[in-house]
Amino acid sequence: METFVLAGGCFWCLDAVYRTLEGVHDVVSGYTGGTVPNPSYEQVCTGTTGQAEAVAVTFDPAVIPAEVILDVFFTLHDPRQLNRQGNDIGTQYRSAMFYDGDAQKALFESAIEHAAELWDGGIVTTLEPLGEFYRAEEYHQDFFAKNPGQGYCMAVALPKVNKVRKAYAKYIKAA
Repeated sequence: METFVLAGGCFWCLDAVYRTLEGVHDVVSGYTGGTVPNPSYEQVCTGTTGQAEAVAVTFDPAVIPAEVILDVFFTLHDPRQLNRQGNDIGTQYRSAMFYDGDAQKALFESAIEHAAELWDGGIVTTLEPLGEFYRAEEYHQDFFAKNPGQGYCMAVALPKVNKVRKAYAKYIKAA
């Protein structure tokens, strides 16, 4: 098993998408990259903690290659938007990859280079060393599945889920 910690806007969208993929064993929404220990959602939303909304994606690379996990990351958010995704604005919504060791850093650097080709440059995704990862409150875990009719889920998360389902159909879990 391998775990990547990725931030690309609201963690609800990343969580919803990664849970649909074959070979993904766990997705945990949380906070990382900041200075405030064990922050609450309310604190992170102020944009003053330095924490990013992120997901820890644990997957089996024998079932789904690491490169696919990273390509999905760059498919489901716009890595050219600095400190925002759509109407979600602030450093807590930054596009970031939190690496654990030199091998992961190199893999993430390669993924950013590949994404720059697909997005015609302008990638602002940061590479940051993985520090402490704080699990978000329970109501954030698997939020999309628990709240499918919620406005944000319908307007923002569902289109991202559908986009990834179409682009990576061979990796989607059977219903």
